[in-house]
Amino acid sequence: MKLASYVADGQACFGVVIGDGVLTLNQRLGHRYATLRDALAGGALAEIGQAAEAGKPDHRLSEIGWLPVIPNPEKILCAGINYRSHAAETGREVPKQPSMFIRLATTLTGHEAEMIRPSVSQSFDFEGELAVVIGRGGRHIPVARALEHVAGYTCFVDGSVRDYQKISVTSGKNFPATGPLGPWIVTADEITDPSRLTLVTRLNGQEVQKSSTDLLIHSVPQIVAFCSDFTPLAPGDVIATGTPDGVGHRRNPPLWMQPGDVLEVEISGIGTLRVRVVEEK
Repeated sequence: MKLASYVADGQACFGVVIGDGVLTLNQRLGHRYATLRDALAGGALAEIGQAAEAGKPDHRLSEIGWLPVIPNPEKILCAGINYRSHAAETGREVPKQPSMFIRLATTLTGHEAEMIRPSVSQSFDFEGELAVVIGRGGRHIPVARALEHVAGYTCFVDGSVRDYQKISVTSGKNFPATGPLGPWIVTADEITDPSRLTLVTRLNGQEVQKSSTDLLIHSVPQIVAFCSDFTPLAPGDVIATGTPDGVGHRRNPPLWMQPGDVLEVEISGIGTLRVRVVEEK
């Protein structure tokens, strides 16, 4: 299934993407869940599947406004330097354990929405990534059981303000609307092996990053297990798995995103996340 969060008829909703439409689930599930995160926390995936089989789309995709697929995650945990190719281009050592940092929910934006270049910087960089959405929470999750805690997978952009990142990772990664997430979650039953995906990032139609996810230094199960050791994972938590080589600040000359640019992240088996870069007002 493809699960999405969006605005329809002026209301924030969640539902299932079916063809070129969406089946809205808020009312069909008895208004028991206000958001997709709530539905995951309520263990409603099986019920959602039944509703999807029995129902028909009630809005066309062209009629909705996309939200970040989880608009209100409790945590956004991001792996830095998790492709050997990216470690090489940045001159960094390969981390022995996942090197994690935290993003705020205010950094998220949705598919076909605006990604905001901060007014205080022109060093605005792209990082296309595979993101994991937790479906079942837990603590000290064994690597061998980690995928059992995954609801599904989506696309993510870890938009980075590089001059502020030199001050600290926290400041460089937490400007508002710099983290597109979506367009939807593809549930884990359709992606049984997240190491067999291909990620491509395009800026204005030009390919700037491409890698297979089997080149991750630390695998999805390893990252999930590691994160659960230092914090309890909760349904709806988002874990970004890192970016491959090709980022803008390691090019000569650097390739920075500019207002008017269109950025896309496509992951096989999931789909394409697309945003427009705008200047902060």
